[in-house]
Amino acid sequence: MRTLSIDNRKKVEILRKNMFFQGLGEKSLEELSVHTSLRQFERGEPVFWEADACAGLHILETGSVKLFRVSPQGRQHILRVVQEGETFNEVPVFDGGENPVNAEALEPASAWVVDAGAVRMLMKNDPEYALRIIQSLGKMLRHLVKMTSEMAFLQVTHRLARLIDEIPAHELSGESGARWTQEQMAARLGTVREVVARSLRELERSGAILVENRRISIANHNVLQEWAQPWN
Repeated sequence: MRTLSIDNRKKVEILRKNMFFQGLGEKSLEELSVHTSLRQFERGEPVFWEADACAGLHILETGSVKLFRVSPQGRQHILRVVQEGETFNEVPVFDGGENPVNAEALEPASAWVVDAGAVRMLMKNDPEYALRIIQSLGKMLRHLVKMTSEMAFLQVTHRLARLIDEIPAHELSGESGARWTQEQMAARLGTVREVVARSLRELERSGAILVENRRISIANHNVLQEWAQPWN
């Protein structure tokens, strides 16, 4: 990990565009910029570890980062793949706790890190800002409830169809250089690679997708939607 020296004006512009800091006054943005740094990571390098103290709110500038947990048996469960411009590790910033997940760069990446203490101080001094944070966390909680429901009520093939429908085409095919592997899909869905492989074959037999040289493409979006929305 390497920390870069960046002009505060650049930091202010980055903060101004982020969902957690939109609408803040210039003075507040400038104060936060003093507590913001840009860090670079190599492919495979940890960004932070679960149960460590939270460094701050992360905003991904370039590359991609996976957020994951590891079971007592050593199985990795990918909770999310963060893309450029997205924010991560929000929860410990606002509740003052430890990192709830691990984060690792999937490719060379850089991320802005806004000091957690500075963000909490801003919330304490600005009730209106604190309310916006509560609203943003509420949206995140709704998304988590949806994911939990899908794991409880949908079979792996249906959940895989939803995942494939959500992944950008260039990441499915690997045209961008980064390609989702069966292991990553399995970890994201809370299952194992063998089950994902069977589900991929089932989706391919139905005409929903095409798999060639481990590259996935959507052959028929309507059929894929039928798998992804079994209750409709």
